[in-house]
Amino acid sequence: MADIRALGPPFYEDSLMPDKNPAALAALSETLGHVFARPDLLHAALTHPSVASGKARKKKTSSPYERLEFLGDRVLGLVIAQALYELYPEATEGELAKRHASLVNRDALKIVALEIDLGNALRLAQGEDAQAERKNLATLSDAMEAVIGALYLDGGLPPAERFINRLWKEALRKAHTPADPKTALQEWAQGNGLPLPVYKVLDRSGPAHAPHFEMEVSVKGREPASASGHSKREAEKAAARALLERIESE
Repeated sequence: MADIRALGPPFYEDSLMPDKNPAALAALSETLGHVFARPDLLHAALTHPSVASGKARKKKTSSPYERLEFLGDRVLGLVIAQALYELYPEATEGELAKRHASLVNRDALKIVALEIDLGNALRLAQGEDAQAERKNLATLSDAMEAVIGALYLDGGLPPAERFINRLWKEALRKAHTPADPKTALQEWAQGNGLPLPVYKVLDRSGPAHAPHFEMEVSVKGREPASASGHSKREAEKAAARALLERIESE
């Protein structure tokens, strides 16, 4: 198991002190679904850099919290990337990248942090702004990454992966829909256990240098939709968009 001191200087003994809210810490551990062999890792992840053993921190120094945050960011990115790769087998690299960005940003991290009441377990420097910090976007998102880093160091990838896949499950399913309506319709069909959409040419007209296509798209159990365009792909996209709009309006 990782030695907390391997997280690098400066090391604050404060991060090893018993938490002032043991009930919140116990509840958080249960929510994380992991019993820490090294509880000091979790304490470090919950100890904001503002807590520094009563000593003023020097600029350009790092704390265990910040190093765990760095590690957790990479672990989260890897787990989400693999989940997206498996969940959307037909998506392009660009589409996967868009989804990935929407799932690992500060807003996404804060949503999960609020869901597990992470702010209540944080150790912050005393002051009138302490309670506000517990709800601050940057504070919560950074702490969420630090906790994921602690999970990884204490138990390896499996506990971190289980936690991320569980808490990001809905967000993964509803991740940013690509602009391409053909891909969106395909994913809607797959998500509902249906065969892939079928496209059919209804008509082709015009000269070779300026063709005009009318395409139809059908999905099992749905009335087909049709649209036209100056290329087959353009007409397919328009037809897919029309069918999606009809589905969404139901």
